[in-house]
Amino acid sequence: MLSNFNPQQGSLLLSEPFMLDPNFQRSVVLLCEHSDEDGSVGLVLNQPSSLLLKDVMSDMPNAEYQLFVGGPVGQDSIQFIHKCYDRLNSGIEIKENLFWGGNFEALKLLINDRAIGLEEIKFFIGYSGWSGGQLNKELKENTWMIGNSFDPDIVFVNDEENLWKEAVISLGPRYAHVAGFPQNPMWN
Repeated sequence: MLSNFNPQQGSLLLSEPFMLDPNFQRSVVLLCEHSDEDGSVGLVLNQPSSLLLKDVMSDMPNAEYQLFVGGPVGQDSIQFIHKCYDRLNSGIEIKENLFWGGNFEALKLLINDRAIGLEEIKFFIGYSGWSGGQLNKELKENTWMIGNSFDPDIVFVNDEENLWKEAVISLGPRYAHVAGFPQNPMWN
C-alpha cells in the first residue's frame, strides 16, 4: 500500500504528523494529476470551510454541499470530485470510479434537480499545486506518506477530523503508531 517515492494520479498524500505548513497540517490530499516533470495537482480532503456551495453560487439554491479548502492555490476557483459519471458524463478519471471535474453546467442542472447525493460529490475552493520535481523533493524530506491502494469512498468520508488518522492507520502496522502522535509535540 505504501511506497515512499511513488506518487501517481489517484494517490493519497498524508502529511507527516508535525507538518509546519498550516495549509497541510494533518492533511489528506488526493493527487488529481502527477508528473515528475510538469508538476502535480491535488485537493485537500479534510479541511472544511464554513461555506456551502450555494453561498458562492447564487444560481444553485439547492446546493447544500459543504465547500472544502482544496489548497492555497487558485482560491477563486471551484474544483470538484465525484463518482457520478453515469449522470454527468464528464470528468477526468483519477482512479476507478473517481473523477475530477466535468461539465459544470450539466452539474448545476443535476444539483438543482437534487439528482446527486452528498455522498457522491465533494467541492473545493482552490487546490494544491507542486511544480515539476517539488513533490518528489518533499517526499525525500519525509514530508508526506503515500497511499496508493485505498477504497475511493474514503474521499467522501464526512469525519474530516479523523480522516488523517484513519488513512495513516490504513497504511499498515509500520505506520499505525504515527496516527497517535499529538498534533503539537509539546503536548507529549
